[in-house]
Amino acid sequence: MTRYGKISVGLIAVWFAIAGSTSALQIYKNDANRVGAAVGIAATLPILLFAAWFAASKGFREFAMGLSARTLTALQTGRVMGVVFVILGARGELPTRFAWPAGYGDMFIGLTASIVAWKLATAEHRGSFIFWQGLGMLDLVTAVGLGVSTGILHPEGISMAAVTGLPLSIIPTFFVPLYFIFHIISIAQARGWAAVSGENRRAVGQAI
Repeated sequence: MTRYGKISVGLIAVWFAIAGSTSALQIYKNDANRVGAAVGIAATLPILLFAAWFAASKGFREFAMGLSARTLTALQTGRVMGVVFVILGARGELPTRFAWPAGYGDMFIGLTASIVAWKLATAEHRGSFIFWQGLGMLDLVTAVGLGVSTGILHPEGISMAAVTGLPLSIIPTFFVPLYFIFHIISIAQARGWAAVSGENRRAVGQAI
């Protein structure tokens, strides 16, 4: 494993521990029984830190761009965990205006991830691959947006409290930003596939 690989694995482990410990300390609990700003910050801060590191460090950028797009995409299979939201929505333990879009969206991405990794992670299918990654990002943004806004817009409705404590709080504070980062890396890699393909075509044309 490379130096950046070891650093990344260590940071992810620490990040998971922080997400779990802050959840156990009820940092994300909201007296209004809605998802508060703390969850929103926890979901977006890791993405911003990743983006800054990716932009500032050539070594880390080369490491990230060298990861397998197929593997990063296949890891999105874990998002079938969205079925938990669907079940809790059906049982009246989460508002369906949040639980069903977030849950079904995650399930769709999770169920199609292996197919996309197998069939579309190539330069030939670059457009479709990027489109699917974009759908995955949209699903995550929608889920976080609905999670934060539902309790504010409908304070009289079913409480969002289940998402503010363990074990569900790990999803927005760890898994959501991690999966979003996987999408960013995959799209960045796919954008380079066309450039390589174009260079190859020009080289062949010149040779002919």
